Amino acid sequence: MSTEEEFLRSAHPIEPAMRAQIMEALRDIEAKHDVSVLFACESGSRGWGFASPDSDYDVRFIYVNRLPWYLTVAPRRDVIEVPISGDLDINGWDLRKALGLMRESNPTLLEWLRSPVVYRDDATAMPRFRELSEAVFSNARGWHHYSSMAKKNFREHLQADEVRYKKYLYVLRPLLAARWIRSQPGVPPMRFADLAQRTLDPVRDAALIGEINALLEVKMRAGEAATSPRWPGIHAFIESELAANAAQPVTPLPQSEQAGLDAFLYETVLRFEAKKSEKEAVHG
Repeated sequence: MSTEEEFLRSAHPIEPAMRAQIMEALRDIEAKHDVSVLFACESGSRGWGFASPDSDYDVRFIYVNRLPWYLTVAPRRDVIEVPISGDLDINGWDLRKALGLMRESNPTLLEWLRSPVVYRDDATAMPRFRELSEAVFSNARGWHHYSSMAKKNFREHLQADEVRYKKYLYVLRPLLAARWIRSQPGVPPMRFADLAQRTLDPVRDAALIGEINALLEVKMRAGEAATSPRWPGIHAFIESELAANAAQPVTPLPQSEQAGLDAFLYETVLRFEAKKSEKEAVHG
């Protein structure tokens, strides 16, 4: 198979009007909170590549505050949450919070950084941010998160004879992420199609891939709440993979020093404070 799309169905539908609305919302957030958005992306099913027609737009962002915000004794709120409006769900984390979560190998943050749908990406800060995320990544923490998520979702959502299409994907995706981490160093990709292509064999797993593609085709046309009877091939793969994870946890790999996180925070805050101050001086 020559392309990822041929291997497994994938789509990231963002209508131009919605993209414009999202960009305007980010500008409004910057003005209202006096922050600078470094990065914004699509999370959730549109980022994973298997959105339904009625899926929300899950926009997540990382922002930097003004310098005085970081120099107070009392901790301040380090998230910005915007009330959900229609299909748009948008919220973000302050840079210091994001770096603290990076230090813990937080999978949610790491997925944001690898989203195929990016609305804002600071050309100076974000390449270094991504480098740091790879350098400090703990394969053991990442593997434990994904294998535990798959086990929990399987137990809670796939035990009935009739199940929601998307719940299968909410088990398959973390299972393949855990398989990725077991087989190679580094953070797994966000896109479900990428995970499948790099963890499943097109010959040995041909029947499974075909069944997943059939599931994706229906899921991407149906509503979020649509259900179906069990998919036997997918179900058998999930049970086998969960058993393998239980029998053999991943072996931890050495991690890099984390001092670079403090230096990155210091440099980035000062750079954006200088830019803000310069702009204020120009405009009086």
